[in-house]
Amino acid sequence: MSTKANVPDPLLRTPDDQLSKEERNKLASDYAQGQLHDHFRDFAEDKVAWETEQLAKSHGIYLEYNRAKTGRQKDWMYMIRISVPGGGSFNRSQWQAFDDLSERYTANQDGVPSLRITTRQNIQFHWVKKPHLVEIVRGIAQTGFFTLNGCGDNTRNVMGCPLSSFSPHHNANAMAHRLGTYFRLPAEPHIQIFEIDPAELQTPREHYAYGPKLLNRKFKIALSAVHQDPQSGQWHHDNCVELRTNEVGIAPIVENDQIDAFQVYIGGGQGEKNGKPTFAALGKPFGVFAEQELLKGLEAIVNTHAEWGDRKNRHWARMKYVVQKMGIGWFQDQVRQRGAIFDPPQPDFDPGPRMMHHGWHPQETNDQWAYGAYIENGRLINGENGKLKTMARYLMDHYDGLELLTTANQDLLFSNIAGAAKEDFEADMQRFGFGQRNGKPYSRLRLLSGACVGLPTCRLATADSEQFEPRLIDELEQQGYGKVGESIGITGCERQCFRPATKTIGWIGQGPNLYALKIGGSEDGRHQGFWLTDGTSWYLKQVPQNKVATVTATLFDYYAEQGSKQDRDMGTFLRRISMAGVIEYLKSQAQTADLMQKTFAAPFDPGT
Repeated sequence: MSTKANVPDPLLRTPDDQLSKEERNKLASDYAQGQLHDHFRDFAEDKVAWETEQLAKSHGIYLEYNRAKTGRQKDWMYMIRISVPGGGSFNRSQWQAFDDLSERYTANQDGVPSLRITTRQNIQFHWVKKPHLVEIVRGIAQTGFFTLNGCGDNTRNVMGCPLSSFSPHHNANAMAHRLGTYFRLPAEPHIQIFEIDPAELQTPREHYAYGPKLLNRKFKIALSAVHQDPQSGQWHHDNCVELRTNEVGIAPIVENDQIDAFQVYIGGGQGEKNGKPTFAALGKPFGVFAEQELLKGLEAIVNTHAEWGDRKNRHWARMKYVVQKMGIGWFQDQVRQRGAIFDPPQPDFDPGPRMMHHGWHPQETNDQWAYGAYIENGRLINGENGKLKTMARYLMDHYDGLELLTTANQDLLFSNIAGAAKEDFEADMQRFGFGQRNGKPYSRLRLLSGACVGLPTCRLATADSEQFEPRLIDELEQQGYGKVGESIGITGCERQCFRPATKTIGWIGQGPNLYALKIGGSEDGRHQGFWLTDGTSWYLKQVPQNKVATVTATLFDYYAEQGSKQDRDMGTFLRRISMAGVIEYLKSQAQTADLMQKTFAAPFDPGT
């Protein structure tokens, strides 16, 4: 039986005398301004004070250090994140500016610069030194994009399907831009800190009113899409953004071949915290909103959480803990009391599968073409497996009218390509090594898998992820699993930025070269995975890195041997077998039996 000690116990409507130090820091900061102006220009030491470090996140800046270096003296550096609503798009001059800044200021330990695409469609600069922070943020602002809301306790980058930019029916990208602008933080502190020209950034006339404490924690919004087949007229829902992993997910509803209402989900989130009773969850159906009522409804949802969410315990401050403790019905009442109008949700509505958007796609609105380019783990860099950073710059420089978008799977979507130029475009990509790793075409397993940044730059990571994932796929390919149509997700810590638990197999960093298994998700992103537990014991919580391929291959074999026609995919099979069945099978296999002997106390299960 669960006790108060091992279940989430958020302090809702936190009294002012119990605010966390982070909340008090925000309250005294004048909307995340603090002393950032002076501290970012003080080069006596490479790091900044804790108070400044916390506030800097709202401006898209993280303090980090090279985790690969040992010793007392840390090699301090920074990560800068650009907010990219809906994944863009970027024109030639904008991409040139990003590429030029990265060439000057993002050289890694080997002297190689890069750009990093994220699962929230952002772009990140890594390995940045303190003297270059202001120049980079100002250079980004000159493009019309900003680092404001890149991190911090506010509404983060609003996601939207990039391919929907060319839909005559529903443009989730454009809607993401509108919502991103509305929920952007006040511009004045950002302008003053980085001395940005006010003509480049202003607080919109109509905008969300953040209080002096901002929000309780990060707040994520994502919009899925729907596409109509021009030949058959059939509609296809497209959940490339995995909307239910967000605080709020918004999916278009098609009725009579029109879209004028949206199903909203609330309470999603994948981050957890070791040592605390926390959980990952998919958002629950909340309501159906007419398009003209949607913004008012979103504002009411955000305000409900801002008022009620925990401001004492950071690990319980996300909205999913309010939903878990108070229930959907209570939350619906709160939102209605704030003037929002909506109908009950459609319980069986399906927002669709996680679409990858690789390869060629017709642009319905202008008779041109888009090409989705797989970028392993989102890292645009020149290396032994392709000069992908140079490739992106070359294509943007040489194809007139070309625009570039980012996807929620850390890939690129090149758009506005003439049909007559398709063959040349592919040939130009191949010139830079695109499409191959180790001299072989990308396998299906590789194309469907991925990882977060992890070590050595992410300060939260405890294990390799971006560096480990390619090697893991290499090993599995060598064993003959490259054609498997399933997905593997890896993260360097339990924050789970790549959303590994919604993949077929998830591996979450638990310490140096140690990973915990999550199963129950699926390649299509429709399901939430969980730790391997029977309710009493927790299995495979600390699998050594050199055994991850062994466990993964064993699970692939399990499905190949015992899966049936009723199993749509491997995730369906593992859920049908149940945790108990998987545990029994892994105990019975010689290659995994020893790993199954080590157990831990079962974690909190949100289903209990």
